[in-house]
Amino acid sequence: MLLAEVARVSREVADTSARSRKTALLAELFAAAPPEEAALVISYLAGRLPQGRPGIGWRVLAQDVEPAREPALTVRAVDEAVTEFATVTGAGSQERRRRILHGLLGAATEAEQRFLRSLLSGEVRQGALDAVALEGVAAAAGVPAADLRRAVMLDGSLPRVAAAVLAEGARALQGVTLRVGQPVQPMLASTAKSVAEALAALGPCAVEEKLDGIRVQVHREGGEVRVYTRSLDEITARLPEVAELARSLPGERFVLDGEVIGRAADGRPVPFQEIASRVGSRIDVEAARRTLAVVPFFFDVLVAGDEVLLDLPVRARYETLAALVPEHARVRRLEVEDVREQAAEAEEFWAETLRRGHEGVMVKSLDSAYAAGRRGKNWLKVKPVHTLDLVVLAAEWGHGRRTGLLSNLHLGARAADGTYAMLGKTFKGLTDEMLRWQTGALRALATSDDGFTVRVRPELVVEIAYDGLQRSPRYPAGVALRFARVLRHRPDKSADQADTVETVLEQGGAG
Repeated sequence: MLLAEVARVSREVADTSARSRKTALLAELFAAAPPEEAALVISYLAGRLPQGRPGIGWRVLAQDVEPAREPALTVRAVDEAVTEFATVTGAGSQERRRRILHGLLGAATEAEQRFLRSLLSGEVRQGALDAVALEGVAAAAGVPAADLRRAVMLDGSLPRVAAAVLAEGARALQGVTLRVGQPVQPMLASTAKSVAEALAALGPCAVEEKLDGIRVQVHREGGEVRVYTRSLDEITARLPEVAELARSLPGERFVLDGEVIGRAADGRPVPFQEIASRVGSRIDVEAARRTLAVVPFFFDVLVAGDEVLLDLPVRARYETLAALVPEHARVRRLEVEDVREQAAEAEEFWAETLRRGHEGVMVKSLDSAYAAGRRGKNWLKVKPVHTLDLVVLAAEWGHGRRTGLLSNLHLGARAADGTYAMLGKTFKGLTDEMLRWQTGALRALATSDDGFTVRVRPELVVEIAYDGLQRSPRYPAGVALRFARVLRHRPDKSADQADTVETVLEQGGAG
């Protein structure tokens, strides 16, 4: 299949807001894709490369390359070029990678170049993410979306399952089940503003400590243990402590869901950044073990023996978990059967969790099944909300639906010397109306525009919500915002009323 077809559909999907139209466009493309290329086409339309992020910056991607006059570049050729690019190492690799990239862009038309640049930078934002792509595959294959969704949750790969169902139809879904050794997408949580709101929404529930660590899925088959991240990457060798604990448990065959945190000498959890570094890909594991102890805590079990437990309610799965995992390795929890009678107890559990240094609580309906890969309403997370008033220092031109709009904001706090210290970037939380307004406001404040980033006078204040801070040598204050999103613009505030770096450090509590 020509890349031009993929780029065309991506553009058309970006230009429509109707989900039904997006689904129809994708279904038509997926049905036309050769079976052997279906997985690639689906990956590209979902904005991902099978090889992962290749690490190409916009400065390199922005270099002018004469485009092809007519479309001839195939999806398969793109995949081969990206694979070659990702495997180049050693002396002279930078120049070889540059030649591969320029060769790829030179084989693409102008429209294809725009799509490739977005795909290679991870900036495809046409709204054809997994949920819509899945519906497009279901429509193209003539299978119920719910059946396809469950198969993808169990298999862990939309492109792989989609390629099979497009080639074989509904019968390809019949053999898909949860297998020990094959990671599944984890169940995710929605957000509640308070413990009281969560209790009112769920009724009988479990309130569990929400740990700020690395989500892990642990598979054991006899003496073999594998540990996976929430993105389904295997990290067994980086967490020998987790594998050792798994082998010590009485079961010979199971799949556990949990969290790995680091603990300081006083027993309190260390900041997320430290545990993330501890499981980095380029570490000396034994040296890292001596530097920072990591501890796994489990809160769910998906397989025990020959039984797949996904469809059992939380209360039944927890009974199995308790029989398999000792209390010291389970997440601390409170079971709430009577919401009215135990409301005060639940609030105290929340307060104690924060005092213990954790980031909040998870509230789970006792009757809920494990909806792998979905962010449902049966699990609710409750965390303290941090907000800051920060100054916009620059903004980046958007892509896809945001083309022509200033989107990604560079955010800064007031430093002691009167300048502004950048703390990170975000494009999250911005509605179409907010984007249009800020584009006009920031263009009026612009001091330079290189075609990608517009530098502005530090005058516009925005109110930001964020989950915390992490240490970062990239920024002058030594910290960066975690999961920042825009709540609203504050044109009523002047820049000298924005928060200071000192305030940020006091409120954020970065370690």
